[in-house]
Amino acid sequence: MADFSLTLNDDQLQIQKWVHDFAVAVIRPAASEWDEAEEFPWPVVQEAAKIGLYGFDFLMNAMTDTTGLTLPVAIEELFWGDAGIGMAIMGSALAAAGISGNGTPEQVMEWVPQCYGTADDVKLGAFCVSEPDAGSDVSSLRTRAVYDQATDEWVLNGTKAWITNGGIANVHVIVAAVEPELKGRGQASFIVPPNTKGLSMGQKYKKHGIRASHTSEVVLDDVRIPGNCLLGGKEKLDAKLARARERGHSGEKQPAMATFEATRPSVGAQALGIARAAYEYSLEYAKERHAFGRPIIMNQAIAFKLANMATEIDASRLLIWRAAWLARNGGFKNAEGSMSKYKASETAVRVTEEAIQILGGYGYTREYPVERWHRDAKIHTIFEGTSEIQQLVIARAISGLRIE
Repeated sequence: MADFSLTLNDDQLQIQKWVHDFAVAVIRPAASEWDEAEEFPWPVVQEAAKIGLYGFDFLMNAMTDTTGLTLPVAIEELFWGDAGIGMAIMGSALAAAGISGNGTPEQVMEWVPQCYGTADDVKLGAFCVSEPDAGSDVSSLRTRAVYDQATDEWVLNGTKAWITNGGIANVHVIVAAVEPELKGRGQASFIVPPNTKGLSMGQKYKKHGIRASHTSEVVLDDVRIPGNCLLGGKEKLDAKLARARERGHSGEKQPAMATFEATRPSVGAQALGIARAAYEYSLEYAKERHAFGRPIIMNQAIAFKLANMATEIDASRLLIWRAAWLARNGGFKNAEGSMSKYKASETAVRVTEEAIQILGGYGYTREYPVERWHRDAKIHTIFEGTSEIQQLVIARAISGLRIE
């Protein structure tokens, strides 16, 4: 077990600076262009791949850090640069986490690298859970996976919604119901390999924020995949289903929930990066902008806003770092992952709104970045578990009761 420390080690400080420098030199100059275009920023992701920021090796190094802090530190800097481009760079990591959290060691080694490709041939991964009628309620998925024993294949049918990299990814990880009557306990995760027939992209969503990140439906029409594309293997699934049928509860986490729990501190770090960007920008603006003969920061109405922003950002970071450390050192004891994601996402929305207020009319125009940061922040209170779902998880943890 690693010691918990609020002092980053030399490797973490080096990574922090490395990602920050990339954000300054490459991401920020391109941010407005790709937000306006609402297209996947292939050139920026390719630049990230060339320096090793987008890739299997970086992800594995970050995820094996015993302190757990490398990944949130890097993500904060990435999203400080721009959330849409940051999501384009980090989107494949959710697929990788889905594979790592549910697959065998052999499946992890085979498929996670294929979510990234190489610096010369960039690939993408997509993690597909949500559906048009099942967002927060992941126990009600309608996408079905049926085993064809004659050919040792799984046949997938259904429609996934709100999928990052959906349809343009090379590797899709699909969470589907094997035995729907068992709800979440009857689900499993599957790999759909590149160029598999029957998988197609549905509508591409035109979004309020994170526009450089590609989000769409994924349609599965009699998608046939080899039996060994069931993450974890059939023997493990059969045993889990048998326990669920006998006891009414298998005692095991749903595949989607296991992935989301592991990634919540990282999602919090995304929101943190946006909040910090807005705070730093509005702080400098308040020092330079003069009204009534003095900098506007000399007014308590402005100064107190900035004081609150700084405090909330630091509080969010402390919760994220604690949760990231716990995830690597014994697991969450009291819904700390949900606490960190809930606090940081709500903070990002408040901080970016206050940043617009400090800039006044300028903050409301697209000539200044704070309105984009405000749009980008909002999604963090919605995806990978809404703020209300995080509150529910926390309430259940602190009470020990099945609060509905």
